[in-house]
Amino acid sequence: MGLRHDQGIVLRGYPFGEADKVVVLLSPNRGKVRAVAKGVRKTKSRFGGRLEPFTQVDVLLYEGRNLDTITQVSVVEAFSHIRLDLDRVLAAGTMVEAIDAVAQEEAGSHRQFLLLQRGLRALDTGPVHPDLVAAFLLKLAGLVGVAPSLEACAECGSTDDLARFSLASGGAVCHGCSPDRGVKLRAGLTAHLAALAGADLGDLPPAGDLSRDAIGLTRRFVEYHLERRLDSLSLLDV
Repeated sequence: MGLRHDQGIVLRGYPFGEADKVVVLLSPNRGKVRAVAKGVRKTKSRFGGRLEPFTQVDVLLYEGRNLDTITQVSVVEAFSHIRLDLDRVLAAGTMVEAIDAVAQEEAGSHRQFLLLQRGLRALDTGPVHPDLVAAFLLKLAGLVGVAPSLEACAECGSTDDLARFSLASGGAVCHGCSPDRGVKLRAGLTAHLAALAGADLGDLPPAGDLSRDAIGLTRRFVEYHLERRLDSLSLLDV
């Protein structure tokens, strides 16, 4: 046991005892980290609002047998504009909830950390792109190895007549493989989703009129493969 320096993005927290709180961080080196913040629920807590969700922090931890204890904390990026707008808060909540669902403890999560960092930065600066959450979830699906097949049939590999989308098969399917199964796709939707999956979160392609379809299908796909409902996403207007 001893002191350890770490950095992370706060995913969530929950009460612990009368005045303490367990803070759940995503660390690029250690994955999901749970640590106790002593007295943080008191009005005069020295940590103040530095351990709120969506905040990137540097922390000094005293390593414990079951839970580490946060002894020092400083803010690296506050992403303060997110908290000024309900839609941004809900979008950020979806991002951290999805990351929380896939991140593991004591496992390097550098790529997940960078993805979350980029997602929060995109939410914090400028107008929020209507496809940002869908693009984030598609990229996260790719990181954990369940990226949907969007440019070829998930069953036979054909690139022709991709008229439907099968959650179980893992993406778009051609008429020959699944004439009646799966979700019927609007024209251009798979190409739009592929563009979102490959684009930078700060420079997404124009949304057009496919945004609602994009987030709706992406939500169903991610929830199916994560085997859990994303509660924050259900509050968005999708």
